[in-house]
Formats: sequence, C-alpha cells, structure tokens
Amino acid sequence: MVTKYQISPLKEEDAVHVETVRAGEGWMYPIKKGQILRIVDLNGNQAVDTIFYNSDDTTERYSVQQTVQSQRNALIGLGSILMSNEDNPMLTVVADTCGDHDTLGSACSCESNMIRYGFETRYMHACRESFLARLLERPGMDKRDQVNNLNFFMYVPMDQDGNLNFADGISSPGKYVELKAEMNVLVLVSNCPQLNNPCNNYDPTPVKMIIWDTSEKE
Repeated sequence: MVTKYQISPLKEEDAVHVETVRAGEGWMYPIKKGQILRIVDLNGNQAVDTIFYNSDDTTERYSVQQTVQSQRNALIGLGSILMSNEDNPMLTVVADTCGDHDTLGSACSCESNMIRYGFETRYMHACRESFLARLLERPGMDKRDQVNNLNFFMYVPMDQDGNLNFADGISSPGKYVELKAEMNVLVLVSNCPQLNNPCNNYDPTPVKMIIWDTSEKE
C-alpha cells in the first residue's frame, strides 16, 4: 500500500442510511453491490467486530485465510480486498483515516474473557453473544455461521516470531474506515462490550454506520 490514510469525499447528508450502534449491541444490515459503507469510531478506540456474508448465499462468507494470503499482510487497511471462503472479492477498503485493523484476534467470548481476565468475568457480555443474537433473527442462520471476523479500529501487531500482541488503540474520535461492496453483502457487527481491555479505556462507546449508493460517489 502506498499510503495508510485516505480521506473520503462522501458527505453524511447524501447517505441512503445512517444508524448509530450503541456500545455492546449487534447490528446486521444488507449492503448492495457498489454501495459504500463507512464505519465511524465516534469516541475513539472502540473495537468493531465484523463478519461479512454473501447476502445471496450466506454459506459464502468472509475468510481470514484467503484475505491474508491474497494481500500478504496480516493487517487490514487502505486498498485491502476482503476475500470470501470461495476466494471471491467481497469488499474493498477505499478510504481509511485510522489504518491497521486487526483480522487475526477474532471476537471475544465469555470463555476467552475468563481465561484472560479472571473467572469473575465469565458471565460478562461478549461479542460472540452479540453475533449470535443477530444471527438467530435471520431464518436459516445460527451459531454455526459465526466465523473468524475483522476487528476494525483494534490494533494487534505481530512480532518477528509470529506472536500477536494486543496493543493500545491507535484510533481517535471521528476516525473511520470505508468499504465498497464488490457483491451483495450482509454485514454483521458486534460493537464490542469489552470492559476489561484497556484499548478503549475500559469504556465501550457507540459507533456510526453510514451507507451511500455508488451514484452518490460519482
């Protein structure tokens, strides 16, 4: 990638859909081929766990393996093409004011919270619960459709030995990432409720989802 950052010319008042997702909540929404989705980190360093599905056939979905292999980079950023498990392009990152989003750490669960932060956190809300709640609202989808996800605005660098390190967040209020749909996609989000990770100063906050038609960009 030539640069990590690219400001978008799109304006919120021209959008076809705008929605705020509160901290700890899930969100599922269809994006048509050619539409642009912007995810805005309203308060800074709020991890947005995200999975993408082909909305015409949800057995095709985002693949960490194909994406990392295709771009030869373990971090997602400007110019990244998000690939499906059938090796098809799903979305392209067309604007980004944050840079370096994680796609290896996967979503928090009650079990992982307990291991990382202590037994007393076992029953605290986790992203996998938010994912499941939205999946069960869609006929034919269930827990088996939870696959490895992206973590927008979360920075998890890899050292020379291949170890992942959960680092302090590099986002700030108003930072955003923008993606263009290369197929009809179904977006599933968990706006992370994590209260034990210092990346968001132990204070989960809302994020904003904004969608434009391609014609608005032209």
